[in-house]
Amino acid sequence: MKNIIVGSLTALILGLMVFIMMDDAVYQGGEHAKVIHDFGDKQNISVKTVVVQDKSDREKENDELKALQEKAGSTKKFKTSLEYKRKCSSCHGVTGSGYQNGRKMMGPKLFGQSEAELYKKLSDFKAGRTENLVMKGLLIKNTDKDLKRLAKEISEFKVRAAAAK
Repeated sequence: MKNIIVGSLTALILGLMVFIMMDDAVYQGGEHAKVIHDFGDKQNISVKTVVVQDKSDREKENDELKALQEKAGSTKKFKTSLEYKRKCSSCHGVTGSGYQNGRKMMGPKLFGQSEAELYKKLSDFKAGRTENLVMKGLLIKNTDKDLKRLAKEISEFKVRAAAAK
């Protein structure tokens, strides 16, 4: 009896699916099919317009990138520790500027902050007073000595960048 009921329901559902596909305009293109047919020769014109727009957008992005690089100066020249590169640079940028290759990074700008300020923030992340699972995961096994060393290094970035110019 169960098999008969399941079979009947399955046949009913499949029948409704076929009916909807045959009857509904959505499955046959509907209004969208008319719009696609209307493109005709206009398609080439709109493609050319988009290409010109993309080129100007790219130029704007390149100009913004150059402006950011000039604003940051030659900060790429100073060296950072392997620990900073492994733990911090992927979110805060290679120089702690919050930017990398002209793009805003996930983490905030660290560049120019004091050692005490950075140490407090790192301690708060490690202790869970400031909630951020990524930071807590990165810092959980570090000692206070490690946090102080990292805070000291990051606080020196501004001086290192000035010396590299």
